[in-house]
Amino acid sequence: MDTNRHARANTPPASGPANVAGAVTPWGVELVLDLHGCNLEMISDGDVLRRFASVLVAQLGMTAWGEPLCERFALHDPDAAGYSLVQLITTSSITAHFAERSRTAFLNIFSCQPFDTDTVTAFVAAFFDASHSTSRVIHRWAGAAPQT
Repeated sequence: MDTNRHARANTPPASGPANVAGAVTPWGVELVLDLHGCNLEMISDGDVLRRFASVLVAQLGMTAWGEPLCERFALHDPDAAGYSLVQLITTSSITAHFAERSRTAFLNIFSCQPFDTDTVTAFVAAFFDASHSTSRVIHRWAGAAPQT
C-alpha cells in the first residue's frame, strides 16, 4: 500500500521525436492533478482562485495571457457545483474545476515549456491544503507518435 499522501503516475515513453541533439523531446507536458480534502473556504472563493492562477503562473515561470476566467456554476447539481477556472498562458493553458461538496479539485496544466511536475504538484496541494492528491503526467507529441 502506498503511504504517500500525494501519489504520482508518470510513464514517459522510451523513445520519441528527437531534437537537434538527438534527445527524446515531447511537444509538451500535461499535468493532470486530482486533489482531495481541500480547504472548502479556499476552493469556494473566486478571489482566492483568481489569485491562485496568478501565483501558479509565477510558480511555473510562465506568462499569463490575459486575466483568468473564473465562474461558479453547475448550481443545479450539488455534487458538481463549484468554480471552474481557465487561465491561458503563452505556452498553452491551465484549467481547473473545484467541486465544493466533495472538497475536490481537478486541474490540468499543459505547456510546451517544460516544468517540474513534482514541484508544481506539491505547490498546488499545499496551496489548497489537500489531504491527498494523485497526478498523472502525459507527454504530448507533435508529428509522428513515439515508438514503444
